[in-house]
Amino acid sequence: MDWYDKLSRYFPEHEMKHPEQIHELLNHHDAYQKMETDEYIATYAEFPKFVFIDYLLVNPNTRGRGLGTKVLDRFKQMGKTIIVEVEPVQADDEDTARRVRFYEKNGFTKAEHIEYIRSDEDGQSFQMDIYYWSEEQVSERTILHQIAAVCTEIHNFKSLKYYGRDIADPDEVLNWVQ
Repeated sequence: MDWYDKLSRYFPEHEMKHPEQIHELLNHHDAYQKMETDEYIATYAEFPKFVFIDYLLVNPNTRGRGLGTKVLDRFKQMGKTIIVEVEPVQADDEDTARRVRFYEKNGFTKAEHIEYIRSDEDGQSFQMDIYYWSEEQVSERTILHQIAAVCTEIHNFKSLKYYGRDIADPDEVLNWVQ
């Protein structure tokens, strides 16, 4: 899986799914799909009312040419809410700020009332921010329910087999904050 190697070189280790888990998602979960060209890789789950983009990677040699925006535009043409998990901006990592700017430039909104904290295999906690885009007005409560479905159906898909635990139990990793 050359495409998986490309993803794992770019995304932090704690964000990467086990390669066999992704393989099983692609082959045994009707919602999970992959788009791949020489210029980008995207894995995503298309649900009836929303799309969850799990990984989006534009080839480093073609960045800055609007390709990421074109990929997002393809997703927007589906006419559904789009949800992504994004690392919070870290002062010592310019890529985190660049990713946030990319999604904001493309019309995504940060879910301010959703706290999303997971832990890696070593028990170290890490936070992710939820960003979403929708043609129609959508409440953050709706986004919370949708990301809970992502946790249950995508992140926890055969997770006991690969990690020995649910890696994203919605009742444990998601909180509504005022």
